[in-house]
Amino acid sequence: MTCVTKIFYDIPLLFFIAIGVFLLSSCENDLREVNKIENIQQEEAVDISKDVKIIVSDSAIVKAQLTGPEMRVYHDTTGNKNSNYEFQKGLQIIFYDAEGKESQRIRSDYGKQRVLDGITEFKKNVVINMSDGSVIKTEELYYDEKNKIYYNEVPISFEFKDARGNLQATSFTSDTEFKNINGQNMTGFYISSGNSQLPSFGN
Repeated sequence: MTCVTKIFYDIPLLFFIAIGVFLLSSCENDLREVNKIENIQQEEAVDISKDVKIIVSDSAIVKAQLTGPEMRVYHDTTGNKNSNYEFQKGLQIIFYDAEGKESQRIRSDYGKQRVLDGITEFKKNVVINMSDGSVIKTEELYYDEKNKIYYNEVPISFEFKDARGNLQATSFTSDTEFKNINGQNMTGFYISSGNSQLPSFGN
């Protein structure tokens, strides 16, 4: 069995503003798989890490944790791939609030960070779980680093906690905490609670 541990500093993942400590651990049990990865690396100028776990912290406080079965870091300067990060086998990101409690998590079957564009994309079975039990589902989700917003151009659904509502939209934009959501062609129902007459997703 071959085990490799790598430590990287200041990898520019778009979701994380704070400087973090990044720990990538990879273990290969099958020699043929190792050889396959080495061939890919030589042909595509790409670093491949297995069983990835990335912890982001600020002043000893954990802000987020990313996990995935595989991460590819491209170094090819052609084809606009330079320094792209790709998760062909899926990923999950868990975000934590100032008290260290989970605030939301995002998972998808595919992910990519397009460094030059300042865009991170999630595709295929994208699910966002809020800490209160509310859920967002779609087939693609983008994060714009410059404008600090999420958006997409395909159908998306919002399932509120306690079965208080279920909304659908043809596309949407939102802030990073999913508290200010603008859905296009929104349909569905919502049952207000307390004095609020408008949906407050993720609260």
